[in-house]
This record gives sequence, structure tokens and C-alpha cells, in this order.
Amino acid sequence: MGSKPLEGKTALVTGASRNIGRAIALALSDAGANIIINSLQDRAAAEKVCAEIDVQGTGSLVYVGDVINRDTVRDMVEQGREKFGAIDIFISNASARGQVDFLDMSYEDWRRVIDISLDGAFHCTQAVLPMMIERQWGRIVTLGGIAWHLGMARRANNLAGKAGLTGLTRALAAEFGDRGITSNMISPGAINTERPASAGALPKRDGMPPVPRKGQTSEIASTARFLCLPEQSYINGQIIHINGGAYMGT
Repeated sequence: MGSKPLEGKTALVTGASRNIGRAIALALSDAGANIIINSLQDRAAAEKVCAEIDVQGTGSLVYVGDVINRDTVRDMVEQGREKFGAIDIFISNASARGQVDFLDMSYEDWRRVIDISLDGAFHCTQAVLPMMIERQWGRIVTLGGIAWHLGMARRANNLAGKAGLTGLTRALAAEFGDRGITSNMISPGAINTERPASAGALPKRDGMPPVPRKGQTSEIASTARFLCLPEQSYINGQIIHINGGAYMGT
């Protein structure tokens, strides 16, 4: 396999203007893929990622829009198809955080967070899958998190959304694995990222994991790149935990 194993492929990365999404977009671009950079509202940050991708020599497209809107997603995917021919890789990274006591959580709080994680992935996957099926090749990587495996107070909406996303990931793996399309989840632990004020404080945990530090976005991105490689066609329906050993379950 050459230094650009994803040359000729195109990836849609949601929530790609910063942090883990940005790192994944750059890692896939470095492997030769064109990138559709989705951001909810920060066009300036998305354009900066686009400029970094241009330096790496691959194509890029910025699309600012909310993935919970089905028409918005279809327009984004159509623009990507028109520019690059097809979309081969989908990285479901868009999510919302925030901390609210369960009894104080409004239905709007509940739905918004779940809709971004779960409905956003649903809309995007339905939009890109026909192109993957036509080519008999595709990679779907969703981003989960350690919290729903361990349980965490004040984040019922986030944990419920990520748990549902895990189910969707495995359903896709079962339904489309025989068509050259794999579906896997990366579940990060505590990662060194820039957090908006709306995300709330980092949850408190007792002690440090066996690897006593926070993870880096590059460590998540390199795993996503690995899962998207053409030769990784037998990894399907898996949850890849990256947390320094803070969670060692299945």
C-alpha cells in the first residue's frame, strides 16, 4: 500500500471544524482522500481546516449546516457528489454536550443532543449509502464515548444518544458488510480538546487511567484512518476503545 492509500476516495466528516473532527479530516486528507468538512455554524474555523487540507494536496469542500435537518444533509451530500463524484467514507462525529440534572432536563435539551448524535448519523448514512452500495465499497466510522459505558450523572441525553449510535453502527455492519461496506465505532476517553463553555466542566473521575494522561486528537484520528484503509475490510461492527485503560470492557 502506497503513502496515499485513500487516493481517489472522498470522506464526509461531520463536526470537522475543530478538535477530533478536524484531526480526522486532516488524517484522511494526508492519506489521499478528498474531504467534505461539515460544521454546524463556524464557517471561519471550517475554512481554516479547508486551507490545511489544500496544503496537503487533496480536494476539500466546506458545508455549514445542521445534520439533524434531512434536506440540509441531502444538499450537502449532493454538493459533495457533484464535486467529487461520490462519497466513500462517512465519519459521524457531530455531537452536542452540556450537563443538566436529569430532573431539570427539558424535553428540548433531551431531543437536541440525541438528534445530533443519532438522527444526524441516520440522515447522513442514508444519503451516502447508495453511492457506497453502487461501488461495493465504503467505510462508516461513528464516534461514541466512554461515558455511556461507565455511566455518568447529568448527561442522560448524551449517553442515550451514544448508546443508540452504537446500535445503529452495529445494525449497519450487519446489513451492509456483504457489500464491501464496514461500520465501526471509535469510543474515546478523556481527550485533550478545546471545550466550549456550553459543554460544561469535564466530569470528575477517581484517579487516572493506567496510561496517566489525556489522549490526543491525533490518536483518535490515526485510528479512524486505520479503519478506513482498503485492507481493513474484515474489521466490522466493532467498538474501538481509546481511553488509556480507563475502561477495559467489550
